[in-house]
Order: sequence, then structure tokens, then C-alpha cells
Amino acid sequence: MKWIVLTIALVIVPYTFLTLHYRKPGPAYRPYQDAQERANVVRLLSAGYQRITLAAQRPADPVRGSATATTMAALGGLPSALVATLVQKPLLPAEILAVTAAPAVSALLPYPIQFTCTLPDNKQQLAGAALYIKDSEIIITPDFELLAGDLLARSRESVILLTVPAGALKAGAYRITLAGQRSSRTWALQVH
Repeated sequence: MKWIVLTIALVIVPYTFLTLHYRKPGPAYRPYQDAQERANVVRLLSAGYQRITLAAQRPADPVRGSATATTMAALGGLPSALVATLVQKPLLPAEILAVTAAPAVSALLPYPIQFTCTLPDNKQQLAGAALYIKDSEIIITPDFELLAGDLLARSRESVILLTVPAGALKAGAYRITLAGQRSSRTWALQVH
């Protein structure tokens, strides 16, 4: 028995040292996901889109702003040019009910956008959000993921807070569309 233990110790100690010493820093290579992300970036750039990942969270307290942009209802879904470009389509909420966002912002400050949406069922939760810029058009796609197993969300209606990072938007006038499956909301934004 002592020879087995000695053999295991003589193999595991050098293996552990070599693995830790020569291991590549950072996340492991995921061939399928990495290839999808590279293809997505190349297709977006060739179509003229810039993608920005947004901070997305479910706030405990609603954001209160002094001035709120006037929003209008828009057709649901993503624009056909963006649909043709994306490799993997986001799982959008069913409807965007209300949006609270400022009509103007400084390019040096973050831009918070709070909205209320409904989900098709109680089997989805917030996964993140992305912002796509092409010329003066901005499309925001909140992304949801399916809950595993028998887990359920408390309600089909969610309040989401998205934050566009400071310096992400250049000075100018933009038309923003917050995308949902059946209905979206759109408003104008002036960046100083």
C-alpha cells in the first residue's frame, strides 16, 4: 500500500506544479462561444454597427429624474439589418411598457435608462443588455435567459435599470429604440 501512495505522490506533485506554472492566464478557451463572438464582431463591424455592453440590473428603488424624455410606441422586434447581422439573437422581453430616461446627457456622464417590461412567462431572468450604434440610430437589446429546472420568477413584469457607460456616446442627436418582441419604445436623445 505504501508503494501506491508513494507513486501517487510522485505523480501528482510534479503534475500540479507543471499545470500551475505553465497554465495560460485568463479564462479557458471555449471554441464554440469564442468563434461565435468573433463572427458576431466581424459581422457587426462590416454592417457599420458598434456594440457596447451595458450594465443591467433590477433596482431595489426606482430612479427618479427631473426631466424625462417623451417616449413613443414602436413596432416590436429588431430591425432587419441588425437581425441579419447578429449570429445569436437576444431573448427579448415581450413588451416594453414604460421608459424613464433623460432627454439630454453629457458625453462625460453615464446615462441611466429605467424601463418596465413584461416577459412571456415566469421562466426568464435578466442576463444583460447590449447597445448597438449605427450613425445616429441606437438600438438597445435587453437580453433574458431561461431559468433552469423548476425555478420561476416572481412575476412576469420586471423593472430594469440599464446604464450606458460614460464616454460611450459621442456628442450629437440620437434616436434610441428599446427593443421588445411585440412592442418597443423609442425616444430622442441629445448628447452634449
